[in-house]
Amino acid sequence: MTMTRPHPMMPAANHDELAEQKFVLAFKTYVWNNLDPLLVEEARTTARELEQDGTAAPFREVRRQLASKPVYQNWISSMRAGQEMMWQAAADCVDRQQTDLEERAQQAPPLGSLRVDPDFEIPAYLAAADTHMQPGGYESNESDTDVRQGAIYDKAAWLYSLGRQGGELADMRGHVVVQHIMERFPGFAPQRILDLGCTVGCSTVAVASYYPDADFHAIDVGAGVLRYAHARAAHMGAAVHFSQQSAEQTDFDDNSFDLVYSCAVLHETSNQAVKRIFKECHRILRPGGLMVHLEVPVRAEEVDVVGEVRGDYEARYNNEPFWKGIAGFDLDELARDVGFVEVAADFQDAVTVASPDAEPGFGKPNKGGYRSWYMVSGKKQGG
Repeated sequence: MTMTRPHPMMPAANHDELAEQKFVLAFKTYVWNNLDPLLVEEARTTARELEQDGTAAPFREVRRQLASKPVYQNWISSMRAGQEMMWQAAADCVDRQQTDLEERAQQAPPLGSLRVDPDFEIPAYLAAADTHMQPGGYESNESDTDVRQGAIYDKAAWLYSLGRQGGELADMRGHVVVQHIMERFPGFAPQRILDLGCTVGCSTVAVASYYPDADFHAIDVGAGVLRYAHARAAHMGAAVHFSQQSAEQTDFDDNSFDLVYSCAVLHETSNQAVKRIFKECHRILRPGGLMVHLEVPVRAEEVDVVGEVRGDYEARYNNEPFWKGIAGFDLDELARDVGFVEVAADFQDAVTVASPDAEPGFGKPNKGGYRSWYMVSGKKQGG
């Protein structure tokens, strides 16, 4: 990690802030490399002890037993503490230069556009808790020029993933989406694209780099993250039209996009919201257009007790209440039910750059977080 910035909107860390961020990185790395293996062993041992005649005990009983074990207590408290320190480290850096960041946003090149809605109603599943424990969630907004939530998210993103998601740009998921399209639909060249749930545009800018002539749109629920996303994209040379909308019901016309996609958004919603999002994708896509959703590589049918423990942490302590819900959702069946054809859902190998000449990575075994992603895609009939 250096004191250089990957793009002009990224908050620059001074010496003390850099030290704080390095400590958070070291702490989270220690938890992953040292405490997590102990947690894995303890969870599996506890599950074996509770088996009866070869039948696994309900997870609630495993969790009850684990709750009294020091290894589990240390792991879960350290996981939570790491998240809290991460957001605080990012906020310390952002708050020192918030005025400068707002001015930098105002000075961004005149590319794309920004549309926020002062009457926008935050979906209940997001308003109920601060997603990922980011204080204020994605939706906090204090003024007509506020970019604080976006700047904090961008500064913390690489710490969250320990740099495994494309370094400080945290743009791996966008490259994976394009790689998936290249493999499943060779030669597809969308002219109008929509990114659902873009936050600060990490994946947005990555996808836009492959389709520079496309009319590119991106939506999210937070005005502050969208202001930051628009300035970030413009400073990076990407002309993207950002607007504050819900992916469940947009104001775009029927049959108006060639490609609609999302990156790790569905697990932030709800059971009913996912169904509405798929229907909305079908409505706004042109005949022959593609829907692509990238999700965390966790599927209920292959989760063991360790996966149950980690999912329980995400749902209970990291404000990801739909984590287990999306893992058990039959997304390919839903895609077919709303009218998509040529539907496929499986794991996709992670890439940092998409290429039509790369070895195919869709349909490969799940390699785990940041090495694989779960993909579902389909085409609107016609065209």
